[in-house]
Amino acid sequence: MQDQAPHERSGEVPGPPGPGEDPEPRRGRPRSAAAEAAILDAVVALLEAGEPLAALSIERIARTAGVGKATIYRRWAGKEELFVDVLRAIEPPEPEVSGTGGLGDLRVLLESMRKRGLAQRSSVLLHNVFAQMKSHPRLWHEYQCTVIAPRRLAMVAAVRRAVEAGELRDDTDVELMDDLFLGPMLVRTIHRPDAPLPEDLADRIIALAMEGLAPRRGRM
Repeated sequence: MQDQAPHERSGEVPGPPGPGEDPEPRRGRPRSAAAEAAILDAVVALLEAGEPLAALSIERIARTAGVGKATIYRRWAGKEELFVDVLRAIEPPEPEVSGTGGLGDLRVLLESMRKRGLAQRSSVLLHNVFAQMKSHPRLWHEYQCTVIAPRRLAMVAAVRRAVEAGELRDDTDVELMDDLFLGPMLVRTIHRPDAPLPEDLADRIIALAMEGLAPRRGRM
């Protein structure tokens, strides 16, 4: 993510910093973890207080966090990038995968989706933020590009490794196989919010996909 403020992208010459704002950063100045945490916490606090996403300005966030606006713009190009990082902070953390396993890594990724689904059901904040995001095309696009797309690539890579390891057939499109594993979990976590999400759901999805849906031989 680029540390570039809107005035830098548009070519406008910035004026002097306002009262309480930080001066422009020196090249190579390290980020402050404490400042970043304060900014993320400020956004969460405002959202928990009932502030809608559309009403959150950089100025309001900076004032709540006790930092200058320049401090925010050094870290995020705008509100969309900031809000995506806020979501990353309040969602369950991304899972660690081996990067060498096939079906094993696939199971870890599916289980992570199940846990995110449970978190969205149990967290009023997450539920409200996601509901609001869909009416903000730029924010939704940023989330899709920087969060959803990498997750999908990780799933496809795990399926490809499973094919290479001989765990899955090698005569079928890898992305289609990925959709067959991914689809049931997406339906349960997003499209059917009342559907159960049992602890063994990832294992059951993988087992069913591996066995297929054709009747077993010998059954009438």
